[in-house]
Parts: sequence; structure tokens; C-alpha cells
Amino acid sequence: MNPISPLEQALHAARALVLADLIAGQVAEADVVSLVEDAVVRRRWWVEQWPDGAPFVAGLVAQDVQDALLERYGRWPLCPVCGSGDPHALDVEPELGPDPHWVCSAAGVKVAPVGSLGAATGGGPS
Repeated sequence: MNPISPLEQALHAARALVLADLIAGQVAEADVVSLVEDAVVRRRWWVEQWPDGAPFVAGLVAQDVQDALLERYGRWPLCPVCGSGDPHALDVEPELGPDPHWVCSAAGVKVAPVGSLGAATGGGPS
């Protein structure tokens, strides 16, 4: 049996992390999961062109899914930190870097690592 390449490991990990956050937010419907798969396909090409970018894939897939959801359904994930004012989405930081986190730009706080949103929002451990 052939071992899984580092590229495939990064892509599978990114898929799992983003799916965990979607499940925690109770938005992991079939059409939304398809958005994750589309993002992974696009990022596969990207990381094949730049293998050193493999540690950045999870944050990029999260941003891609967030953008696709905004276009089709609205903001996701909504900020669990700010209790007043207009609802707003969390951002992924760094935009291009390892160890991506969901952050509230309005409050200036890290909310959770990508893949662990459930623990921060009461959606359960992820």
C-alpha cells in the first residue's frame, strides 16, 4: 500500500477541519459539503503548484467556503463573541499562513482555531 503524500494529507486535513466547523454550526447540508469539495479541488491545483504552501491549505479552504456561502446563503460563521450590534462573520487569520484561526475583527480576539469552532460556540467539541 502506498503512503498518503503530504499534499493529500494537507488536503484531507483541511477538508476535515472545515467540515467540523460546518457541523458545529449546523450548516453541513449536502450542498454546503459540495462547496467544501469544490474548494478542495481548487486548492489541490494551487498546492501542486506551490508545495511549500501545504500548511496554508486549511485556512484557504475555510476562506473559500466562507466566500461561497456568502454568495449563496449569507455570512458564516457568525461571531459568537459580540452580543450586540449587527451580526457579523468571523474572519480567518492569517489570510495566508499556517495555524489559521477564526477571529472577530470587531472585538480583536481569536475565537477558535479552524476546525475547533464547536468548542467556542457551544456546538460541541470538534
